[in-house]
Formats: sequence, structure tokens, C-alpha cells
Amino acid sequence: MSDTTPEHDQEMPLVSHLTELRTRLLRCVVAVFLIFAGLFYFTQKIYTLVSAPLRQYLPEGATMIATDVASPFLTPFKLTMVVALFLAMPVILYQIWGFIAPGLYKHEKRVAVPLLISSIVLFYGGMAFAYFLVFPMIFHFFASVTPEGVAMMTDISSYLDFVMTLFFAFGVAFEIPVAVVLLIWIGVVDVAYLRKIRPYVIIGCFVVGMVLTPPDVFSQTMLAVPMWLLFEAGLLAGSLIRKRSDGEVEDDTPPQDQPPTVQP
Repeated sequence: MSDTTPEHDQEMPLVSHLTELRTRLLRCVVAVFLIFAGLFYFTQKIYTLVSAPLRQYLPEGATMIATDVASPFLTPFKLTMVVALFLAMPVILYQIWGFIAPGLYKHEKRVAVPLLISSIVLFYGGMAFAYFLVFPMIFHFFASVTPEGVAMMTDISSYLDFVMTLFFAFGVAFEIPVAVVLLIWIGVVDVAYLRKIRPYVIIGCFVVGMVLTPPDVFSQTMLAVPMWLLFEAGLLAGSLIRKRSDGEVEDDTPPQDQPPTVQP
């Protein structure tokens, strides 16, 4: 009996962690489902809103088309599911935070909470940047270079794949400051090294823009330039956090040069 007790004690924490993980995953799924259920009635209107940047540049009399039989239903349905997932992102990240927070120290939590909030804001900011600034420029360019005799009539499913790729690419790209701050904070790289490799980072931004975006110069540049600027913002924030951390360490270190005080 005494031989099995230690093994049982070691298994209990793992079982409790797995149970908590399952509970939090179920909460994420329920949040996505509830948001999707609330948006399901507006699937057609959501697609109309998302397709507005393209439709305003279509030639007079031209419309979007559906080449598949089920596309008029499935395409808005998939879009609404993706929108529900994006809107549930704060809940999902909160559940992730609730799972890992007990294992963090107090000073780690002071940095992790702003990073968590910033990651949510930056992700939505990247999507808004793509919708309001990038999409109009791209679709205006595409409409202006359409060859004579060719009717610009985009398939709704192809358009959804195109914009979802850009939404995800810009949302992830806007997370660069968070990634840079994390790398500096945990000591993987230092500020001096990142400043040294800045030219390579700029080239890498354009390479990533070329890979993640459709094959046109405008979308690649509109992704690469913000990525570079966000890298600079993360570098600045990381250097400030590093200075504060070093200052706290210095303040906590007792002075070594002063002799001990002897009280009479």
C-alpha cells in the first residue's frame, strides 16, 4: 500500500491540470458557439459588409458571382464562423491566461497582463488596418489594371479566401511588438543584438510580406512596412522594460561598500 501512495500523489496534479484544461477548452468552444448563434441570422449582411471594399470598385453593372451551387449559403456561413472565432479571441486568451497564471511569479504577471491585452488590441488593429486601408488600395489597383474586354466579376468563395488570408496575415504581423518584448524580457536576445540585425529584419519583413500576401507589390509593401515599424515599437518597449527590470534588481541589491552599522 505504501508503494502505490507516492505514485498516486504524483498523478493527482496532472489529472487536475488536465481537468482544468478540458474545462477551459469547453468554455472557449461554448463562447465561439454562442457568438456564432447570435450572428447566424446576419450571415448575409456580414458578407455584404466584408465584400464592400471590392464591390465599390466593380465596373458599373458588374456583380460578384457564385460558381458553386452551395456557395451562396456556405461562404457566408464560413465567414460568420471565422468572425465568431475572432470575436471570441478575448475569451480564449483569458482562458489561456487563467490556465498559466498560477505558475507565474508576481513580477511576471505585471508584465504578462499588459502583453496579453496588447496582443488582443494589436490583432484587431491589424485586421482593421487591412480592411480600412489595405483593401481599398488593393481593389482599386486591381480594378484599374483589368484588361480591356475582361469583365471583373469575382467569385464570392475566392474573395473570402483572399480577404481571410490578408486578415490573418495583418493580425499576426501586428503581434510583432509583443513577440519582440517577450524575447527581450525572457533574455533570448538583447536590445543591442536586435539593433545590430535591423537591416536583416527589414529584408525579412518584405520576405514575409511576399509569402503571406497575394502576389502583388501593393499588399506586400502594405504588410512589410507596418511590420518594420512595429518591430521598432517593440524594440523601444523592450528596452524600456529591460531598463526598469535592471533598475529593480539594482534597487533590491544591498550596498556592499558601506560597513555594517554598529549600535552602542
